[in-house]
Amino acid sequence: MKVYFIGGKGGVGKSTTASAFAVMCAREGKRTLLVSTDPAHNTGDLFQIKKVKGKTQVAPNLDLIEIDSDQEAITYMAQVKQNIKGLVKVTMLEEVHRQLDLAGKSPGAAEAAVFDKMTSILLEDSKDYDAVVFDTAPTGHTLRLLLLPEFMGVWMDGLLEKRKKVQDNYTQLLYDGETREDPIYDVLQARRQKFSKVRELIIDKEKVTYMMVLNPERLPILETASAVNTLKEHGISVSKIIVNKVIPEDVEGSFMRNRKEAERPYLEEIKQMFKDTDKVYVPMFDHDIATRDGLEEYSRFLETVKLQNV
Repeated sequence: MKVYFIGGKGGVGKSTTASAFAVMCAREGKRTLLVSTDPAHNTGDLFQIKKVKGKTQVAPNLDLIEIDSDQEAITYMAQVKQNIKGLVKVTMLEEVHRQLDLAGKSPGAAEAAVFDKMTSILLEDSKDYDAVVFDTAPTGHTLRLLLLPEFMGVWMDGLLEKRKKVQDNYTQLLYDGETREDPIYDVLQARRQKFSKVRELIIDKEKVTYMMVLNPERLPILETASAVNTLKEHGISVSKIIVNKVIPEDVEGSFMRNRKEAERPYLEEIKQMFKDTDKVYVPMFDHDIATRDGLEEYSRFLETVKLQNV
């Protein structure tokens, strides 16, 4: 099983690239799962599906999941409520639930829920597939999502250490040092192990490939360079740069010729800035890529990625 994360600045063509890449994998006979973590959820539209519910087959060998961050936050909080049953007094339960409901609407709750779902897909659902392709949110959201296993692991270590000290003191005072089960510690330990497994997976270059999509324009280049460096600092290497919407050489008309000339310095900048990273160039099409046939056409330009990585 191989995992592919496809990211980049908003509007550069991430969803189209991820969908085309997934179509290519499926065409080659690989059982493929396409996962959208982008709240905008354009992926279903590319397959002419108005509402994606759960895991949906969109083509032979190709399933699609669009992670609903709001619904995942509700599910996540429901699991937390279930975990604390028996750990707090019945008289306090209503207030604890009220606080959890408020926490579920707080900044970061949706990202935590999406991360939990992504973890489940990586560790469980992926076993049924040969390729799992993630169509990610714009760069900033994606960076936080990919770095969460590392940060959460450190945070969980701190919680486990504090919980163990509390439990040891509690045991000494009330049970004369006799060991007692601690369900809270067990829950924390289980989550710590899950984060550790995900962290091991996302830095495994044999199993996971990271691709960044950009356009030959100033802001996408700068944002991509920043993202590549940030990921590298945390042990994650971007192995492919997809340069999308490159204006063809044979364009006609003064407007498009001027645009092509303005594009040349950016193409050279991409070449120099990412000289140690493989690059794939996809042209600007003279029509919208909004159908299955369009994705098939687009995917032909990604076949060099497939040959080297699938």
